[in-house]
Amino acid sequence: MRLRRRPVDQPVVVCGSGSRRLGGAICAELGVQPAQAETMRFAEGTIFVRLLENVRGRDVYVVQSTVYPANDNVVELLFWLDACRRASAASVTAVVPYFSYGKGDKKDEPRVSIRARVIADAIEVAGADRLVTMDLHAPQIQGFFRIPVDDLYAMPILVDAIRRAGAHDPIVVSPDSGYAKMARRFASRLGGGFALADKTRSGHDEAAEVFGLLGDVAGRDAVLVDDFIASGGTLVEAAERLVERGARSVIAAATHGLLSGDAETQLAASPIERVIVTDTVENQPHPLGERVEVVSVAGLFAEAIRRIHDRESISVLFSDR
Repeated sequence: MRLRRRPVDQPVVVCGSGSRRLGGAICAELGVQPAQAETMRFAEGTIFVRLLENVRGRDVYVVQSTVYPANDNVVELLFWLDACRRASAASVTAVVPYFSYGKGDKKDEPRVSIRARVIADAIEVAGADRLVTMDLHAPQIQGFFRIPVDDLYAMPILVDAIRRAGAHDPIVVSPDSGYAKMARRFASRLGGGFALADKTRSGHDEAAEVFGLLGDVAGRDAVLVDDFIASGGTLVEAAERLVERGARSVIAAATHGLLSGDAETQLAASPIERVIVTDTVENQPHPLGERVEVVSVAGLFAEAIRRIHDRESISVLFSDR
């Protein structure tokens, strides 16, 4: 019989202001209360964080998505990591459901910063012993860290939501070649086909042009999948091409629903019937439209935290079956 864990042995979960709801849901799954803590923002724009309980010798998990306003939430995350380390926590794990600046993973033009590497270095220097995140924009970002990184997949949860949406004879469509490998895994799980949109991006304005489509979608329910939705322009353009090619219906699924700018307007005027996203992002700058469905990944993060805390393998969370 497993011994009941004493309160001092339970994980301490600090919920940053970028992930209050998700952090609370993770705590509910773990059966613990969120750590007592406070965040203050002063008139000049600076941030102050403070733990209101003793974490000496405890394993602490800081849940903070670096979402809108991204820079404020990045800095707050760093301050929480530093505060926990200076409070003599035994270990500090950064749980970052959405890792912003993930697109800045390479020096692809002169005189630019590799932003993802800068953030990775900052997280380490601030005191993190480990990073838990979800669907990094580029998996190789894990190599920017010298600490362990667990990059969880939202795919199982999104696949269940796609099935509930009633897609029959689905064909999974990747909006670009970079997400093709993951899209094929979606197709395998759904028992459907695979198609690839030919996308190009000419600048930094989040606008993309879809020039072609590789695959037959005629008479089938198309499922567009991606790691995140920003302005929605890529998905809308791809959906229009799918309808032109004879797709019976179009739905979209993505892990991170940033939905910035005029995303709601674009999606409402598009052929996309439903947009499924997770709750890794919870403070979008604009209200979500009626077509957007949010599914929770709290259970997945809670299980990862529990396994890390109990020194168990988390490889089962990466299984395709």
